This record gives sequence, C-alpha cells and structure tokens, in this order.
Amino acid sequence: MINSDDRLSIATLLRVFRTKIATTWGLTLVETGLFTLLPLLIGYSIDGLSNGDYTSFIYFGVAMAALLVVSTLRRIYDTRAYGTIRVELGKAQAKRDAGREVSVLNARVLMARELVDFLENEAPESMGAVVQVLVSVGILMSFHGALATAAGTAAVIILIIFTLFSRRFFRLNGLLNHQSERQVTALQSMDLKKIDQHLFRLRRHEVRLSDSEALVYAAIFAVLLSMLAFNLWSAATQSGATAGQIFSVVTYSFEFVQSVVVLPMVLQSLARLSEITDRINAPASKQGANA
Repeated sequence: MINSDDRLSIATLLRVFRTKIATTWGLTLVETGLFTLLPLLIGYSIDGLSNGDYTSFIYFGVAMAALLVVSTLRRIYDTRAYGTIRVELGKAQAKRDAGREVSVLNARVLMARELVDFLENEAPESMGAVVQVLVSVGILMSFHGALATAAGTAAVIILIIFTLFSRRFFRLNGLLNHQSERQVTALQSMDLKKIDQHLFRLRRHEVRLSDSEALVYAAIFAVLLSMLAFNLWSAATQSGATAGQIFSVVTYSFEFVQSVVVLPMVLQSLARLSEITDRINAPASKQGANA
C-alpha cells in the first residue's frame, strides 16, 4: 500500500510493489535474451542446413518454443500486476487531492497513471533495448571490429543529440500538462469561446512538442541508417563472410538501429514523467500559483 506521506513517484512504486515489478521485469529480460539469440541461430541454421547439418536448426526451434511460453506468461502476469498498481496509485492520488478542483484532480489522476504506464511499457522496453544493444555490439565485434565501432559511434552521437534537446522537452511537457489541468474547468463553463481557446492551446503545445521530437528523430535516423549502410557494405565486400554470417551481421545491425531508437524515446518519457512527478506532488499553495 502507498502511505499518505509517500511521494508519488516511480521510486515509490518500485519500493512498494517491488515483488510484482521484479517478476514482470525478470520475465521481460528472459524474453529479450531469447529473442536476441534468434538472428544468430538463424544464421547458423542457414550455414548448417546448407551442409546437411540440422543441429543449429533444432536449437533454433527450441529457442522459439521457449520464447513463446515466456512471452505468453509475461503478458498474462503484466495485466494483473500493473492493473493492481494503477488502482492503488489512483486511490492515493484521489485521497491526497480530494480538496482540489475537479479539473486538477481529474488531470492529475490521469497523469499519475503515466507513471505505471512507464513501468509496464517503456521501462521493460528500455531494458530489452539495452540488452539488444550490448548483444548486438558484442556479436558484431566477433565478426569484425569495424562493425562494432560504427555501432558504438552511432550510439554516442545519438545521446549527444538528445541531450541537446532534453531541457526543451521538459519545458514543453510542462506547458502541455499545465493546460491539461484546465480542461474540465473549460468544459464545465459551457462557454464555446473558452473551450475553443483551451483546445487551441492544447493543440499548439502538442504541435511544438511533436515538431521538436520529429527533428530529433530525423537526426537520429540519419545517423543510424548511415551505420546500417556501412555495416552492410563492410560485411558483403570486406569480410569474406558466409551467407549466414552476412545475414547475422545485417540483422544485428538492424536490431541495433531499432534498439537504440528506443533509448531516446525513453529519455523523452522520463523528461515528461519528471515534470508530472513534480506536478502531482505539488502542495496546494504552489498549485494555486500555477492556476
């Protein structure tokens, strides 16, 4: 249970519901580990089947079966575990803000749910992405150092790009959340002019945030696609690799692209959640100043 004096934050949820979260995250890591092995097993299967050897193909089948079982169990458990956490967090938020305006209470209950959404979706996804990045770089290194160097350089450039935009993301999320808190009040007024102004301001903040994200991801994809093209060229023309090895190199390079893209998205979510955490824990005096 969440105590009345607990700060409503991701750290509090991790402490109070540590068993449930550890279980689902553990299943996620097992699922990710099995998934990251598939391209390598496919590559070995291609070379093995070409020579009449079914050993790698059998390992591939076993890994697929294990992945199916683990992923199914995780999804069944996730729904129940995070559903319970959402209920408890909503009750704590409603009790804490019982004396506030309905508009603010409604917005903050919805915002608080985003903390649980992060633990259920973005956090496991980011852990899986980190595992895939490390495995991809390690396997690329086993084929050729230049392949891993290209991937590592791309990752560093991406983190620099996102760091340059992080403060802007925090500020724009704050403006969007502040406007969201006014929605119920605007609707209750039944004044079409006020409702139109509110919706227009929401749209303006959403567009500014979306435009910033689009610029960041355009730069990120340009870096990653350049890395992918280099690794494809290098594997096909410079390494003397077999068909199965080339498949593995290209696949792990592409998985690296997909995984690294997740990390800036998670950082963007953390920037939003940081603002939300400050907002839902703000005392009444501070809230009044923001009204």
